[in-house]
Amino acid sequence: MEGSRAGLRLGRVFGVLAFGVLLLGAGEARAEPQGTAGLTIGVAGRGFDRRIWDQTVFHLGLRGDVLFGRSKVTDFGFGPYAEVATHAFDEVQLGAGFSTLFPVLQALPIVASVGGYGRYAPLQGVEPGVAGALFWGSRSYNFHANYVMAAGLLAQFRYGLGPSRETSIVVSAQLDLVALSLPFQILVNAFRGSPATRPVK
Repeated sequence: MEGSRAGLRLGRVFGVLAFGVLLLGAGEARAEPQGTAGLTIGVAGRGFDRRIWDQTVFHLGLRGDVLFGRSKVTDFGFGPYAEVATHAFDEVQLGAGFSTLFPVLQALPIVASVGGYGRYAPLQGVEPGVAGALFWGSRSYNFHANYVMAAGLLAQFRYGLGPSRETSIVVSAQLDLVALSLPFQILVNAFRGSPATRPVK
């Protein structure tokens, strides 16, 4: 009788310990921030005095973000973004805001962003504005590092609040900077040579 009671107590202790280990293991699988950086290249329909798409101009920019709250590809994510861009090389825009990732497809999520920007052009000076953007493309989850490669389509609407009353609709491809740099890294490593082939001094 005493032996069975002792066995029950021992079983309860092991049960509590096992439950504690499971909780600790779950705590270790916490979400880590995931960042990305890309080159945006495409066209912008630009207009002034609230006219839409007066002229079609070249768009070029850099855009990066850091998303929090994800631990797998099916998780939502949220976090800040920052960007710098130019339209037709006669102005520069600096912007920042907030992004949210919607995992509509595991490897092809949608990232929606809203924020503000400052636009500088020699004729108009500095003007503020607000912007919204939708990204759709390849953006998985990196289980081994805090950087994740991303590439896809980026559509933006930019609404200037300055005297020029500028608006622009931007359609561009977003290309991952790390992926773009890989050929240069391969060339640099080829010129440097492999450590195994270097002569021993």
